[in-house]
Amino acid sequence: MADKDKIGLREAVSIGIGGMVGGGIFAVLGLAADLAQGGTPVAFLFAGLIALVTSYSYVHLSRTYPDRGGTVRFVNEGFGRGVFSGGVNNLLWVSYIIMLALYASAFGSYAPNLMPITGDKEIDPHIYASAIILIATAINYYSIKIVGAIESYAVIIKLLILLGFVGIGAYGLIGNENLGQLNVAHWESPLTLVTAGMIIFVAYEGFELIANAAPDIKSPEKNIPRAYYISVGFVIVLYLAIAVITVGSLPFGQIKDAQDYVLAEAAKPMLGQLGFTIITVAALISTFSAINASLYGGSRVSYEIAEDDELSSEFTHQFWNQPIGLMFTAVATLVLVNTLKLESISTTGSIGFLLIFAVVNMAAVRKASEVKGSRWITGLGAALCLAALAALLVHTAQTNLLNLLIACGIIAACFLGEFLYKRLERKAD
Repeated sequence: MADKDKIGLREAVSIGIGGMVGGGIFAVLGLAADLAQGGTPVAFLFAGLIALVTSYSYVHLSRTYPDRGGTVRFVNEGFGRGVFSGGVNNLLWVSYIIMLALYASAFGSYAPNLMPITGDKEIDPHIYASAIILIATAINYYSIKIVGAIESYAVIIKLLILLGFVGIGAYGLIGNENLGQLNVAHWESPLTLVTAGMIIFVAYEGFELIANAAPDIKSPEKNIPRAYYISVGFVIVLYLAIAVITVGSLPFGQIKDAQDYVLAEAAKPMLGQLGFTIITVAALISTFSAINASLYGGSRVSYEIAEDDELSSEFTHQFWNQPIGLMFTAVATLVLVNTLKLESISTTGSIGFLLIFAVVNMAAVRKASEVKGSRWITGLGAALCLAALAALLVHTAQTNLLNLLIACGIIAACFLGEFLYKRLERKAD
């Protein structure tokens, strides 16, 4: 590839920021704030630190194994191609589907705020969520260029709106009677803060998309680490500011009542109904662009897994000039978004990505000499992911056993499916 066709640092950073500041912050902020209360910024910081340490492993793996398969390649390099690697990579694809359901669910929560009431009833949010999945799927089939154009414009629009929210919101905190809610006295227990951080961990996971672009990045030795660290660092600061402004602007009761669209509600004290509408529009643009990009990414992940013989070769085939995985991804997303609640989707997504990132960190530990990375930093990343995962599992078992069973069932299905596929493959040989 000619150097002029390669991705510069600015574009690489945009991929990371765009992947993280998608629909996640709009979808899970209310859940986290309701759980962590005044300690919400601490929860966001803890989740961000795990993402930052994990990005160290991604830096070294991306420079050593630049591949459009990204995480799929790293897992296979670290553990070889077998049932374990195949199960983890299948979980990655399923986690894309879960994230899609999360974004669609958030879209469905925000959309009614702009729509007039029809008759005596509002339109069911599931109708909005399902419709946006179908529209995004149609766009993906029609033109990948349009997907890229939507994402590039959406990144700029949502960042401008969120940065405006932070700037105006910070000024609006002066003299706000709810600012005292941020005091330590209003923090929940350390375990609850960690759990809240892990529920919102899905809002950070998008930095791993830089790995898929690694082969196309100019001056990779210099720009790959910069892209990861700048994008993750920027998003940590942005999310901390959003968390402080939200908790400092609204009473806890109001945060709970507007849980599914709390960011729009937090704009009201500063800008009134106009602020509420602007943030709602930003949420719809963000979640729509995230659905568009994740549909594309999910179909490519299933294709890469199939190419590595960890999924049926049928997934390397095309349907309407796109990988057949696109249709499977869209259908599975429709099923999830219409059967699971937002909290179940968020918890399952966080559990999936924490497990995946723990495995990637362990792959970096196993390949430390080859990737020229520090074993203690990559080992710390693995330990933090596993400890956070354990805290989330314990809390979920205590508060919502059904959510835990759903998450564990999905993970078990990924590994069982891979085991059965390998077994059938051996019999066929």
